[in-house]
Amino acid sequence: MPKSSPPVFGPIDGIAPGHEFANRLELWSAGVHRQTQAGISARQDRGAESIVLSGGYEDDEDLGAVIIYTGRGGRSTETAQQVADQTLTGANLELVRNEQLGLPLRVTRKVTTGHSSFYRYAGLYRVVSHWAENGKSGHRVWRFRLELLPEAAAVEQAPSSVTTGQTALFDLAGQAMAEPTASYGPAPRQEVTTLRIVRDTAVTRRVKLLHNYCCQVCGVRLHGAAGPYAEAAHIRPLGAPHHGPDVLENVLCLCPNHHVLFDLGSFSVADDGQLLGLSGRLRLHKKHLLNPAFLAYQRLHFYQPNAEVRGE
Repeated sequence: MPKSSPPVFGPIDGIAPGHEFANRLELWSAGVHRQTQAGISARQDRGAESIVLSGGYEDDEDLGAVIIYTGRGGRSTETAQQVADQTLTGANLELVRNEQLGLPLRVTRKVTTGHSSFYRYAGLYRVVSHWAENGKSGHRVWRFRLELLPEAAAVEQAPSSVTTGQTALFDLAGQAMAEPTASYGPAPRQEVTTLRIVRDTAVTRRVKLLHNYCCQVCGVRLHGAAGPYAEAAHIRPLGAPHHGPDVLENVLCLCPNHHVLFDLGSFSVADDGQLLGLSGRLRLHKKHLLNPAFLAYQRLHFYQPNAEVRGE
């Protein structure tokens, strides 16, 4: 497959989860993973198409339907240990692009049995979140939480260029699509069900009421048919591996835009309320005091000041 061909996001026609390949060359030939050595197949400014889990990074955690994946860089080829910090650039940054754009990621595992090994295609995963932390060797690494994505859900997330049937090819090469010669009729419709986890706890309701549903960053108060709308953003995320508590001092009241940017690490908050990465200060309330430890956690693990946006 020519390296200049457009990136393909989604399943490959004729390749189902469980399909086995004798070596990396077969993976490349089938179009499942278009790198014969690198663990991440990514294109600059377009995203990552696929990864191969081969046990090369000591900080990887493969839990099956959930993978805590370690980004590229800083690893010794001799000892397989981290010998330098990773940066959020190149292929690592393209994995973040998958998270932002909702692009699915093909995952293949290297399987070793005795003295031989082969590769087994695992299916499509989505990049749910990313953060930085010190790995087992003490160096800063970027971690990505990947979750198994049912094929139907992957097709639902596809751009308009998705093909019909089992093959979902995401052509992001910027090529013009051919217009049909026939007259236009009603657009075909397909019923789609989207699941979104919405936490509505006493804490989230209280933080919204304290700030009158106004974003603590921009001050905007959104209004919908059912009334005002705002989102509660946990500073230290809930659940594994962050285990942040659902308490008022760990929550911000934000508009949807600033909630997304905060979760992506585009900005942070200093202990005195000064915004980092944005101008201005966080809007505070005397009955809503933030825990500096949670702010420090977000700055350490998520905030990436002056992030370089070039790919590899």
